[in-house]
Amino acid sequence: MFALIGMGIVTAAIISGYLMEHGNLSVLFQPAELVIIFGAATGGFLVATPIKTVKFVISSVMRMLTHSSFAKQDYMDVLMLLNGVFYKIRQQGLVSVETDVDEPEQSPLFQNYPKVLKNHRAIDLITDTIRTVMTTTIAPHELEALIDSELEAHHEELLTPSSAVNFVADCLPGLGIVAAVLGVILTMGKISEPPEVLGHSIGAALVGTFLGVLACYGFVGPVGKNLEHMAAEDLQFLTVIKMALLSFIGGAAPKVAVEFGRRVIPAEVKPAFTELEQALRTTKS
Repeated sequence: MFALIGMGIVTAAIISGYLMEHGNLSVLFQPAELVIIFGAATGGFLVATPIKTVKFVISSVMRMLTHSSFAKQDYMDVLMLLNGVFYKIRQQGLVSVETDVDEPEQSPLFQNYPKVLKNHRAIDLITDTIRTVMTTTIAPHELEALIDSELEAHHEELLTPSSAVNFVADCLPGLGIVAAVLGVILTMGKISEPPEVLGHSIGAALVGTFLGVLACYGFVGPVGKNLEHMAAEDLQFLTVIKMALLSFIGGAAPKVAVEFGRRVIPAEVKPAFTELEQALRTTKS
């Protein structure tokens, strides 16, 4: 939502400033240059990007338009889920959660937190880690290295859409120049026309450069940066899970393990110690 508001502000600022100097908006409306710039940008994007990445970019941009950052409640939910899993393991043994991790969608433990359940990367991290501990004798330091490798792979994957969008943004100023040059070529064919006609034609040609630079720095570039922030937020959420899991598997009590996770939550959405403790007591009772 904020991305759309930002785009609206960019557009309003450009148009308002232009009108303040008594500019003619009709001059800026050049459909042919829009086709040249954005058509070529789309073609270049398809040439440079595998089809699976194209689909990932589209879904990521759609998510960006409706995306809200992880809130305090999101972190509370995942910590409460982990606490429930840890307590069940502590009281009934590791085998007691085998059904839960094999079919989390059917597990009462996981069903209590539907928003976390929809985060497939978070669920996979929890279930795969517990499965690994159940079926192997992996050492804690090896498990940490394994999870770090997984998170690094997730982060690289999450950065793919922003890299693809930034590639398009970098191309737009150059494609704007291409459109402008084509406009100048057309203008040279009108060299015998009156100055008014030549002036209008040259102005229309320069609109190509304007549109390319504006699209790069006002729209597409910021979209790429927004996707980078989304990837960082997703990684931070997984890091909280990682810290809690490693602490518990290393021998910490469930409440202590959850506290390890709480400590790495970003400050602006971190629940207070007493707030989390009260939530744990309420759930336990």
